Amino acid sequence: MTVQPPLAMLAELTHRCPLACPYCSNPVNLQGRDTELDTAIWADVFAQAAELGVLQLHLSGGEPASRPDLVELTAAAAEAGLYTNLITSGTGLTPKRLDALEAAGLDHIQLSLQGTSAALADRIGGYKGGFDRKMAVAEEIKRRGIPLTLNAVMHRLNMDDLERAIEMAVEPGARRLEVACVQFHGWAAESRDALMPTREQTEAAKRIVAREQARLRGVLAFDFVPPDHYADYPKACMGGWGSTGLNVSPDGTVLPCHAAESIPHLRFDNVRDKSLREIWYDGAAFNAYRGTDWMPEPCAGCERKEIDFGECRCQAMALAGDPAQADPVCRKSPAHGRVTRILDRLAENDSVDTLRYRRYPARADMRQE
Repeated sequence: MTVQPPLAMLAELTHRCPLACPYCSNPVNLQGRDTELDTAIWADVFAQAAELGVLQLHLSGGEPASRPDLVELTAAAAEAGLYTNLITSGTGLTPKRLDALEAAGLDHIQLSLQGTSAALADRIGGYKGGFDRKMAVAEEIKRRGIPLTLNAVMHRLNMDDLERAIEMAVEPGARRLEVACVQFHGWAAESRDALMPTREQTEAAKRIVAREQARLRGVLAFDFVPPDHYADYPKACMGGWGSTGLNVSPDGTVLPCHAAESIPHLRFDNVRDKSLREIWYDGAAFNAYRGTDWMPEPCAGCERKEIDFGECRCQAMALAGDPAQADPVCRKSPAHGRVTRILDRLAENDSVDTLRYRRYPARADMRQE
């Protein structure tokens, strides 16, 4: 198959984060500060990405504002000609720092929303005062006119507040709203029973999004990511493995997707050892599930194989124990019964299990120089 250049790169600058969200999709074992790439190496990676064909760079974490060199990193990305999007909880973004980021060439900010009230948001984020700080940052972003996306991570505890979340995207002038239901990878899998929306909540959300898309056309664009578990045919994860984007973790490990390290037999290259171009085109991990030649039945003979590309390999690993099998959330998968049993069990249990919060191992690591 002909491999096209990637369009986007997610740079996970750090795993440090003051929040303790139970839906965090970062790996269960976080990387320490002492393993993080330094400013110069990240700048070189950004230049390599632009040369490779990447257009959009997403600066993420953890909380990327935990890096004291965030302004320098943003400037390096802008100098490389990349469109820069900062994915942040808002913590660590003072007015002075926003001024510096804007001057450095930051193009866009994606602000996360844990809940529509201080009580719920601070409960989910495990960070007292986080909601109020987030709202203040949203106002500062609006005042500067920086393009804004609001990322509302939806789950059982806040799905019924979707209409208010939409209002909260309109109020600061966000151009896009991500209604992103929790994807149960990494740490988030530990709280699946507490966070999985009900089928009724999911269907109601679909109706609300359809209605509000029509009402707010030209004002607010929507990206809706419903739970895979309730879909007959889940989405094509990342547009197909190794097809449109790549992730670079804090220590320089290059991944085909955010959760790829959950597949134990894959070995991933590092930017300290190889160029991004070499990794993208020739890396064994990137070629493992690229295209359709790897597919077993029923995927190999399915009329949808060029549409969803076998869906999510990490989900197949998590639910079926084999990343080369059909994603169990697909109704054609031989392992689909495992998904229906999960949903049946959750439907019978109305109580919400205890949330499992995650904490960065060394809270002192959150200090900024």
